[in-house]
Amino acid sequence: MEYGFVDCHCHISAREFEEDLEDVIQRTREAGVKTLVAVTEEVGEFTRVLQLQDSYPDLVAPCFGLHPLQSVGGPEQRSVKPQEVDAALPQIYSHRDRLVAVGEIGLDFTPWCAPTQQDRNDQMSAFIKQLNVAKEMDLPVNVHSRSAAKITVETMREQGVSRALLHNFAGRPSVALEGVKAGYFFSFPPAVCRSQQRHKLIRQIPLEHICLETDSPALGLDRHVRNEPSNIYLSCRYIADVKGLLPQTVRLVTAQNAYRLFPKANRC
Repeated sequence: MEYGFVDCHCHISAREFEEDLEDVIQRTREAGVKTLVAVTEEVGEFTRVLQLQDSYPDLVAPCFGLHPLQSVGGPEQRSVKPQEVDAALPQIYSHRDRLVAVGEIGLDFTPWCAPTQQDRNDQMSAFIKQLNVAKEMDLPVNVHSRSAAKITVETMREQGVSRALLHNFAGRPSVALEGVKAGYFFSFPPAVCRSQQRHKLIRQIPLEHICLETDSPALGLDRHVRNEPSNIYLSCRYIADVKGLLPQTVRLVTAQNAYRLFPKANRC
């Protein structure tokens, strides 16, 4: 069976794609991308992701989740509040049949984003609430873990989560290998091509636990240029180079991994 690329973590509902979405989708298909696992960061994106699935039912696979950081207008962000998760639950439950995962959820303990213990406590409460929702709905989770890799993996293991993608993972190899033991997967966007630290990390994670992502419109090869799903081949080629494999092998295995993790996204 011939597998295309699976972009396991992208923000196709982002406003950066509004003006030329049709062109972006066309380039995505031409690049051989078969599935876009479309994550949300805020409740306001839920409806947009469903609309995109309606428009591109063979391509867009929706996830609902609240990111650990929420916008407050402009570039400023604050930690998510657990009551915001409570308010989102009716929408999450009402569309459970259409969701392939709960995400983007997680922890972001970057000091300037979560300066107080209360911020970190709020994020943890919101994270655990959403992990429990995923378990209740028998869905995997699509997870953000910036400056919090170890505690994110530990929390998921403590909560009995068995199916998870740790996107754009940048933790220590020892933490990643704990995640591998728990059965978790790790995905890497094109931006890893400029990171020596990720080279060492990718080398140690078995290919059977790696997926591809773009995190578009962010985390492209050039940080000043909008990223899009068609760039997924860059991640594939980089991982192949690091592991001494053919890009076709990485494309095949990562797609198989993705559909094993997100079975509802496989419409073949």
